[in-house]
Amino acid sequence: MPTPTVSAHYDIRRPAARIIHDDAEAIRIAHQVAERLREGAAERDRNREVPADIVDAFSNSGLWGITVPRAYGGAEVSFATLAHVIAIVSAADPSLGQIPQNHYCLLEDIRLQGTPEQQRYFFDLVLKGHRFANALSETGGKTVQHISTRLASEGDGYRIDGRKGYCTGSLYAHWIGVLALDEQDRAQLAFVERGTPGLVIVDDWSSMGQRTTASGSVLLDGLRVPAFNLFPSYRSYENPTLAGPFAQLTTAAIDAGIGRAALDDTIAFVREQARPWIDAKVEHASEDPLTIIQVGNLEIRQEAAEALLERAGRALDAAKPAPDEDNVALASVAVAKAKVLTTEVAIDASNRLFELGGTRSSLTRHNFDRHWRNARVHTLHDPVRWKYHLVGNWALNGVRPARHDWN
Repeated sequence: MPTPTVSAHYDIRRPAARIIHDDAEAIRIAHQVAERLREGAAERDRNREVPADIVDAFSNSGLWGITVPRAYGGAEVSFATLAHVIAIVSAADPSLGQIPQNHYCLLEDIRLQGTPEQQRYFFDLVLKGHRFANALSETGGKTVQHISTRLASEGDGYRIDGRKGYCTGSLYAHWIGVLALDEQDRAQLAFVERGTPGLVIVDDWSSMGQRTTASGSVLLDGLRVPAFNLFPSYRSYENPTLAGPFAQLTTAAIDAGIGRAALDDTIAFVREQARPWIDAKVEHASEDPLTIIQVGNLEIRQEAAEALLERAGRALDAAKPAPDEDNVALASVAVAKAKVLTTEVAIDASNRLFELGGTRSSLTRHNFDRHWRNARVHTLHDPVRWKYHLVGNWALNGVRPARHDWN
């Protein structure tokens, strides 16, 4: 087993979350949380360790429950607000910004496919501060859609056997959402409480970036799940729903946060520590005309990425009341556009930091390379080259995007 990358003995405490009531409060709390997460982010990345009180403070802030429908006591913030919240938090610490990403996606599954009784039970847990993590992907198949984990009827419940990878936030979670195929090869989502016999969380995430997301492996060996905890997730892709573009929106929001963090550090370093190039004949690096042009370019593109992200959120908001083939396609295309620019700006800004900051910006004490590592790793979630294809095929041929998580 690889060397553990985060605390292998994370202390799961009883949650005690506040309840956020509207969009404005969510954004205000996000800025407050970001201030706390920003402090020590570089050191957490360096040590690959997140103290328990940091994760608890994040989830107990109430931000993890802001998508719970109003009918069940939540704020049900807009998709645009959720994307903004994720970007704000990710600009402070994108690893922690990514941890609730699949939490939100799992809540969307509950909203789309849960019975009223299931929704009442699980949404209540979320509002109390329970954290959900995913066990969806697998690492051994030909493509990301290959699932070998199986679900079989057993008595009055079900049995699950398999192995999952890239299980973001699993080390910190109270509940794990496990994707498995039933006897009819349909995708089912089972919610499994931490500590259930047959559930093993392996702390083996060893990527160069997004180091403290706890995206390790989950082993399932004779895991028993009651029927009440099962959701027919396959239905989310049989008909037009926002499940796919929603998942992609949260991904793009994290990338937007990474880009903003890299750009902010670039500006601060150029102002305070970088030296001007001799041919510029200026007193300060911030007066170097070629540096000014580069920063201007980055600022424009970063703001454009953030604007596309907001517009994508609005497209999902417009489709939410009555999703159909057309408005879900429009939402997917809007998200794809945001995904392209947030990806490219995050990578470019994190690279330009060193070019504009000079050699001293590469010193390990700054740990600025974490921005590039985070951008490079997180943007691998799905290939941007296919986003160009998606947008071009829609523009040229009117071909709607396929319905799956990677829209």
